[in-house]
Amino acid sequence: MARADLHLVNEADEIEQQFRSVMRRLAGGVSVITAGQGNDITGMTVTSLTSLSATPPRLLVSINRTAASFALIERTRLFGVNILGAIQHGIAGRFSNGKLKGSQRFEGLGWRRGSSGVPLLKNTSATVECEAEEIIERHSHGIIVGRLLSLELSPQASGLAYWNGQYIEVDRSDFELLADVSIPLARVR
Repeated sequence: MARADLHLVNEADEIEQQFRSVMRRLAGGVSVITAGQGNDITGMTVTSLTSLSATPPRLLVSINRTAASFALIERTRLFGVNILGAIQHGIAGRFSNGKLKGSQRFEGLGWRRGSSGVPLLKNTSATVECEAEEIIERHSHGIIVGRLLSLELSPQASGLAYWNGQYIEVDRSDFELLADVSIPLARVR
């Protein structure tokens, strides 16, 4: 059995950096959160999206309160969730690029306005349009409870995950990769 890579917190190591290292070991689905109205639009890549409940349908996303997306969501109370497919790591990189701001992140990409006016990316695995039902501010982040306004599901059966500092393409036909990350095959068929 391989020995665990164990680091103890001490004065020489910042706990925040060690915590980030620990959280990089948690694989997460990659999505782009979009927000804004008119020409004032932006978006950001997140792995902090999760389902809250199916009845009623609600989701959670955690966003740093200094992010431009957070300010727009707080003001308009609307946002889009764009769940990325396996080959969309370029889009993930574009929406996490700190050099690109606001509408620059959408340039050259296919997107449309949802029924509420929020920007939604085209050709993603799924899109969800949400109203911010509640925003809970904790420490550096806002936890946003999203009430679903509309959703669209693509027939593509692939996804993009982020794990240990890298994007990983996940496709239903790639059972070897799923086995490598210890996901039981019986549960994904």
